[in-house]
Amino acid sequence: MALRLFNTYSRALEEFHPLDSAYREVKMYTCGPTVYSHAHIGNFRAYIFEDLLQRHLELRDYKVRRVMNITDVDDKTIRASRSAGVPPAEYTAPFKTAFFNDLETLRIKRPDFFPGASATGPDAAMSEILETLLARDLAT
Repeated sequence: MALRLFNTYSRALEEFHPLDSAYREVKMYTCGPTVYSHAHIGNFRAYIFEDLLQRHLELRDYKVRRVMNITDVDDKTIRASRSAGVPPAEYTAPFKTAFFNDLETLRIKRPDFFPGASATGPDAAMSEILETLLARDLAT
C-alpha cells in the first residue's frame, strides 16, 4: 500500500516518493520546542507524530536522517531571560535538558541533529535553511 501525505506546498494529497530513491534515504526537518518554558502534552503531540512517521519509514526500509530545530532565542526567551537577570543560554539550558528527558520518558527517537536558532559557525543550519526558503519564495 502506498504512503500518501498531504503536501502543504501543492495543497494536495500525494503519494510519497523519496528524493533519493536509489539509496532509499529520507531527510526530515522537523520543528522542535521553543525553550522558554517546559513543554506540555500538546507540544509533544507533534513530536510523537514526527517519531511515528520516522519509524514507519524505517519499517519500509528507508534510512531516515532527521533534524529537529530548537528555538532557543526569540521574543519570549529574551524577555524571560532579562526578567530572570541571566543570559538567554543560561535561561534556556534547564528547559532544553527537561525536553530531552521528556523525549526519553516518552520513548521518542532522538533526531540525528538538533540545531539551535542561536547556533553559529558550522551549526548555523537554521539560518542557511531560512535563506534558502526565502530565496525560493517559500517563506516571508
